[in-house]
Amino acid sequence: MSESVLKLHPGREKSLRRRHAWIFSGAVAELSGNPVPGETVTVVDSSGRFLARAAWSPDSQLVARVWSFDENEAVDDAFFARKIRRAIEFRRFLGYDDPEGGCRLIFSEADELPGLVVDRYGEFLVMQVLSAGVEFHRDRIVRLLAETTGAGGIFERSDVGIRAREGLAGRTGLLYGEQPPNPVIIRENGARYAVDIRHGQKSGFYFDQRLSREVVAQFAAGRSVLNAFSYTGAFAVTALLAGAEHVINVDSSAPALRQAAHNLEMNHIAPDRFENLTADVFETLRKFSAEGRRFDMVILDPPKFIESKRVLMQGSRAYQDIARLGFRLLNPGGLLVNFSCSGLMTPELFQKITADAAVEAGVHGVICRRLEQSPDHPVSLAVPEGFYLKGLVTRID
Repeated sequence: MSESVLKLHPGREKSLRRRHAWIFSGAVAELSGNPVPGETVTVVDSSGRFLARAAWSPDSQLVARVWSFDENEAVDDAFFARKIRRAIEFRRFLGYDDPEGGCRLIFSEADELPGLVVDRYGEFLVMQVLSAGVEFHRDRIVRLLAETTGAGGIFERSDVGIRAREGLAGRTGLLYGEQPPNPVIIRENGARYAVDIRHGQKSGFYFDQRLSREVVAQFAAGRSVLNAFSYTGAFAVTALLAGAEHVINVDSSAPALRQAAHNLEMNHIAPDRFENLTADVFETLRKFSAEGRRFDMVILDPPKFIESKRVLMQGSRAYQDIARLGFRLLNPGGLLVNFSCSGLMTPELFQKITADAAVEAGVHGVICRRLEQSPDHPVSLAVPEGFYLKGLVTRID
């Protein structure tokens, strides 16, 4: 059976000529055939010339995501096996193939598998299906992941809101092999972490902050640290193992902080060197400021405040507010380590927000380091939207 054909309006092929993987509904002139969601369609320009093969997603504003720009490449078992092997080889090249460690094994468009995210935790994989195309090929991808990686088990965490934009319901559960233990134990840079991959945020652990944790370790010795939006305490473990005097973790999630306590204890960190506070971070920062509390390092790793362009200004203000509060809690010579995981936040805007926060806090700051997502979350030159994590280490006088 021949593939359905998606024809674009004149001039709307320019992004595909640059090998960008997304096609929005406004670019589509006509669709011939009756493809089901996720089925592969042939994309052509207004003159009928081949552009790409893509997954059809009629319920999304992003109506197609490109699988291949090669007219001779079929989207079949061999196609997915090649892409999976290439992604694995890249993580080996990075040195992220510790059998007792973990990493982002497949990162959607950056690995030319748009809508597929796979994290590795030792011998177990956690898979997120985020697009209609990956949903259509899900069983095939699971089989090929198992064959290629030798995974003991593959668990699905497709319980994220972005699936609704593709007309897909949330779903979790075992896809292959053994049920993963709860928790799974992994190691990173000499530390050990217990991860709840069945119920934790994202797939359970933030691999994208690997390099940032290394930077925190470089500056942590001898410092008192406030770790806000601490989740399960990875920054705290890193800082304390590197010689920080004391860390206060603040998070609104009691289960996350219980996991943080377990991670700290598992790394043989004495209980008097840390404190866990279940509380609203904004309220806690204001309370500490009013009490005159001061720290040598403040880490601010909040959730995504900017989900769309509509809330860009509102979200930017939230990032600025917490940075201002963080600056006010620093001792002279102290370090603010602040982040944004919002893809719509540019590095230039984030620096401006942080600079404005310093002015509001009445401090002078100098940037020590610029931070970004770990390289196992690569950014395709053709799809720069994959660059989402920005951070700064700023030292005040």
